[in-house]
Amino acid sequence: MNVLIKSATIVDPKSDFHNQTLDILIEKGTISQIGKTLKNTKKYKEVQLDNLHVSQGWFDSSVSFGEPGYEERETIENGLKTAALSGFTSVAVNSNTNPVVDSYADISFLKGKANGNAVNLYPIGALTKESKGEDLAELFDMKNAGAIAFYDYQKPISNPNLMKIALQYASNFGGLVYSFPQESKISGLGVMNENITSTSLGLKGNPTLAEELQIVRDLFLLEYTGGKLHIPTISTSKSVELIRNAKKEKLDVSCSVAIHNLVLTDNELNTFNTNYKVSPPLRTQSDCDALIEGLKDGTIDMVTSDHNPIDIELKKIEFDFAKNGTIGLESAFGALNNVFTIKKTIDLLTKGKERFGLASTTIKIGNKADLSLFNPNGDYKFSKEHIKSSSKNAIFEGHMLKGKAYGIIANNQMILNQ
Repeated sequence: MNVLIKSATIVDPKSDFHNQTLDILIEKGTISQIGKTLKNTKKYKEVQLDNLHVSQGWFDSSVSFGEPGYEERETIENGLKTAALSGFTSVAVNSNTNPVVDSYADISFLKGKANGNAVNLYPIGALTKESKGEDLAELFDMKNAGAIAFYDYQKPISNPNLMKIALQYASNFGGLVYSFPQESKISGLGVMNENITSTSLGLKGNPTLAEELQIVRDLFLLEYTGGKLHIPTISTSKSVELIRNAKKEKLDVSCSVAIHNLVLTDNELNTFNTNYKVSPPLRTQSDCDALIEGLKDGTIDMVTSDHNPIDIELKKIEFDFAKNGTIGLESAFGALNNVFTIKKTIDLLTKGKERFGLASTTIKIGNKADLSLFNPNGDYKFSKEHIKSSSKNAIFEGHMLKGKAYGIIANNQMILNQ
């Protein structure tokens, strides 16, 4: 693929061209020239877009598609296309499937389905067989097949001894273990944050204690085992404090936060709109403020869309019975850009790869082009017309977002919104 990008502002602090508006010539998928007013002597396709900015390719550490088993929610093909049009060049895909991805063959299937795509798909294997929380899955085999981590998606490991053994075993080959932060006996049948809002709405509450108690347990286990732990999608101010202190103690722990937990609160549930039913639940403004501060000081390592397509039949029902989850790839950039400066937004969207042993590609002559293209300006109301996913359960539908992704150039391919 050969293309000349015209007048693009480069946002990449690791590049010599950071904050400069330049042309970028890409030949056979590699950046061959960067400079002012480059001549298109070979008549390559030119990309000229309004207020065009480019950065290193964005990465999302927690994405669910439906395939295999739930193709009506999202196929791998359309999921990766959605990621590309949303500005992501790499996604880590959960074992949120049927059957669960818990073997060498399953990991190979995912990688095979994504082979040749512009977007890099990195599989996350299940931590336990069939994600039942009873016996460890084939972790080493999955690692050899290409799994970058192990996670029973949004299913807490209730048996502390099993988590201890997982951390010890995975440490033999540098495996990264996820632990979903929820103590199920405390959260019970809670469907939203336990607060005055849940009382006024008559909905069962899921207290912050459920998350924090599990994190305390897992941090003690991590200290004991000396393993490598990732805590996905934290949502409370106390969780930030606990992980901040653990990092001061030099524990090998990382964590992420879902973008919707940064900017939306439990007050949104006054409408009983099931698109706002997510796990962990939306919390309070003070929790949002603490999470944002945790990103600013580096306590929280990365953000995620926590993209999770759900069938309409499992959302358009009573709130108590609706399934948790929201799509989020399409809204990720616009929602973050509402909260942070463009420099910080891009920093957050490109962070996290190193935790999984994945390389980042600086914008530099001679490097492969792994670029996200976007316009940081322009406010708009997010609506169904902006949704590329097969499922439409978007938590940000009806909310004002800022800026839009144009698409990507990666793996010798270009995918842009038309």
